Amino acid sequence: MVEIKMEYLGGLRVEAVHGPSSTKLITDAPVDNCGKGESFSPTDLVGVAFGTCVVTIMGIAADQRGWNIEGTKVRVDKTMIADPHRRIDSLVIEVTGLPSALDESQRKVLEAAGNGCPVHHTLRADTKVTLTYSWDG
Repeated sequence: MVEIKMEYLGGLRVEAVHGPSSTKLITDAPVDNCGKGESFSPTDLVGVAFGTCVVTIMGIAADQRGWNIEGTKVRVDKTMIADPHRRIDSLVIEVTGLPSALDESQRKVLEAAGNGCPVHHTLRADTKVTLTYSWDG
């Protein structure tokens, strides 16, 4: 279990504190939902969680095998929908800069690891997800 404490700061901002590390972050409502858009929105953090989860799980698999994927990059594009409720409609995740020196069997291991990301398996079944890998690093 990980404890995360949050406090509403007013102005549609919330401060979250990660219990184990005391690291803080502040969210802000997006401009299209009454906020200033000056920080990550709560739904932005879902995209952040997904992208960082994919590359972290890949990093674990790589480390266990002595492979180096340092410098791998992730881009997430999040699209919202408002009907019938405001929610994330789609997430497009692009993993790039993966080392081209890895062979096809190594690539399959890492892609399977990334595809097994727990955040991905936590999302609603009707959230559209596109996850691609580019071996060009």
